[in-house]
Amino acid sequence: MMNHIVLIGRLTGDPELKTLDSGTSVARFTLAVDRREEETDFIPIVTWGKLAELVSQYLSKGRQVAVAGRLQIRSYEAQDGQRRTFAEVVAREVKFLTRPGGQTLSGETVDDGDMEDIPF
Repeated sequence: MMNHIVLIGRLTGDPELKTLDSGTSVARFTLAVDRREEETDFIPIVTWGKLAELVSQYLSKGRQVAVAGRLQIRSYEAQDGQRRTFAEVVAREVKFLTRPGGQTLSGETVDDGDMEDIPF
């Protein structure tokens, strides 16, 4: 089976970085992805570990990125007792497509693998 998604869009806000009790970093942001019909989808993205730290450090509202990862569907019980379903993309790779201020890049990539040398 395959679960792979690739999106290109702009961040709607700065990534929110949190550290779990286990010490693992998690960063969340929303990606605005344009459709051909002149509509926009707002896709929640989550990153983990070193990738989360780098995304939080180097990305900000308005930056254009490409995200590759997998679609994850979760369920939870809301405060009103109703069961809710939530979809998000768990990113394995984030490619920075613009610099702060909008300057286009050649596409520096940051992934959840070995990131000893930050490519930018």
